[in-house]
Amino acid sequence: MSFNIAIDGPAGAGKSTIAKKIAAKLSYIYVDTGAMYRAMALYFLRLGLDAGDREGMAAACGGADISIRYVNGEQNVLLNEENVTPYIRSEEVGKMASQSSPIPQVREKLTQLQKDLAAREDVVMDGRDIGTCVLPGAQVKIYLTASTHTRALRRFRELEEKGLKESLEEIEADIADRDYRDMHRDISPLRQAEDAWYLDTSDMGIDEVVAAILNRVEQVRER
Repeated sequence: MSFNIAIDGPAGAGKSTIAKKIAAKLSYIYVDTGAMYRAMALYFLRLGLDAGDREGMAAACGGADISIRYVNGEQNVLLNEENVTPYIRSEEVGKMASQSSPIPQVREKLTQLQKDLAAREDVVMDGRDIGTCVLPGAQVKIYLTASTHTRALRRFRELEEKGLKESLEEIEADIADRDYRDMHRDISPLRQAEDAWYLDTSDMGIDEVVAAILNRVEQVRER
């Protein structure tokens, strides 16, 4: 039987960074669901669809073949066989993903792929609704979060390191707005699963968070 770890939480909480490290430590497959939704968002942007065109996106998503493949230990996100990993982390794609992810047809297409993979392999999966909808039977569930200001500051510094100048206030406002949309969407809203471990990382370093989660996994395995 496969062992699944589900990590949920709001935008900018560090889910992807932490999930990757946990997967590497345990030699599990890391499934970045957010990257899959971003790939779909990129597909919609390339088609010239507007963020408010729900019907257009629902009709178009069937033409997108999205998968994850590991090459030399690195995760590649494929959109119709093209490696789009370098293109899916922009602010524009992120905003489009937040708008398109609640659409039922989009979620159904990507969720089934995620479920199938988790049934076959030991995985670490992160997103907004993994523990509540995608992998409700996951042996370990984590709700990873941090204050809005902390998450904005992390993003600001990340962009600064890349030589990009953005307003901290605008980043924080955008994160707060995205939180509200994610938590109030009709389908699979962001929320903490009843049996998920709440972990606020506002005052924690990456290594501390990884150690805490690995300890949690060990406790569950010993039961």
